[in-house]
Amino acid sequence: MIVLINETNPQKRFIKKAKEVLEEGGIVIFPTDTVYAYGCDINDKRAIERLYQIKKIPRNKPLSFIFFDISEISKFVRNVSDSAFKIMKKAFPGPYTFIFQASKLVPKIAITNQKTIGVRIPDNPIALELVHALGHPIMTASVSTKEGNYVIDPVELDKEYRNAVDMILSCGPKMSDPSTVVDFTTGQAQIVRKGKGQLFFIEEE
Repeated sequence: MIVLINETNPQKRFIKKAKEVLEEGGIVIFPTDTVYAYGCDINDKRAIERLYQIKKIPRNKPLSFIFFDISEISKFVRNVSDSAFKIMKKAFPGPYTFIFQASKLVPKIAITNQKTIGVRIPDNPIALELVHALGHPIMTASVSTKEGNYVIDPVELDKEYRNAVDMILSCGPKMSDPSTVVDFTTGQAQIVRKGKGQLFFIEEE
């Protein structure tokens, strides 16, 4: 199922339907502030396994969680330094993925042996309203081909993934730049991938 959704003012009926799909163990493709992403419920083992299969990546590769606000993030991560917290407050919502050590609240089925998670609060009303409606974080991964190219055209999304996922929320072509990924597990900001987000915090460190 593919629906055209308003990016700035998402139709509530589409958000409600997508939430129901996630609650039933389904996979939803939705837009973020960078590229389109897969999403599933972090508490559903079968949905997580299916996401890895669709993405065609090994099960030991950590994926990211999308949150609604920073107060929720604090429950799922640990050992967050004061500087990292200040950076998150300035960066979110925005095109960043920050990696932290996972807390005990993270379901075991949702983490790998590294015991870390990537956290995101994208600057996109669709993504934020979806996670808010679900009531807890969404596990997510960018939609890309096996060659690593991001799928940003809704026509291609419909063509390639109509039968692979349960719902596609389409809002038109997206940027091809992924989020900037920063690892905070050591307490200091270590750049893993330079993406759309500006590295404003490097100058402050």
